[in-house]
Amino acid sequence: MTNPAHSRTSLFPPLVAATFVTALMAGIAADIVWEVWARGITPFLVGGPLQPAALVQGVFGFSNWALAELIHAVVGVVFYPLGYLFIARPIQRAVIPALPWWVTALAYGVGLWIFALYIMAHLFANQPPFLGFIPLTWASLAGHLLFALTLGAVVKARRV
Repeated sequence: MTNPAHSRTSLFPPLVAATFVTALMAGIAADIVWEVWARGITPFLVGGPLQPAALVQGVFGFSNWALAELIHAVVGVVFYPLGYLFIARPIQRAVIPALPWWVTALAYGVGLWIFALYIMAHLFANQPPFLGFIPLTWASLAGHLLFALTLGAVVKARRV
């Protein structure tokens, strides 16, 4: 784990191996929670799973499902945790330093949801904004919130 005093005095986490191990651990844990929600729970709530690979296919215009799944997994396990550590938390620390970690995580989750369903689905894949606010839209919001809370909890527990 990294030095907790550093986290309180700097906007950014240190560029050390422990920070990247934490990011990877947080990404794996958050992705597992996402998958359980998306494929295990959502079908019972809205009649079908969340399928981010279909969105990836629509954005990039290819038909390889496995590649689309891999792209989404890498984004969730590697890039979203780094975004939380090096973009979301530094902004929060600069603007509202006393904000609890879980509020920052929830805000990040909303940001990920907006990115997925407005920027990627609407602007790049020509779907209606937020998929027309169908039940799957709200399941996606819940999934992104759970993802981000898990991410934030792991980062908090690792004291990065």
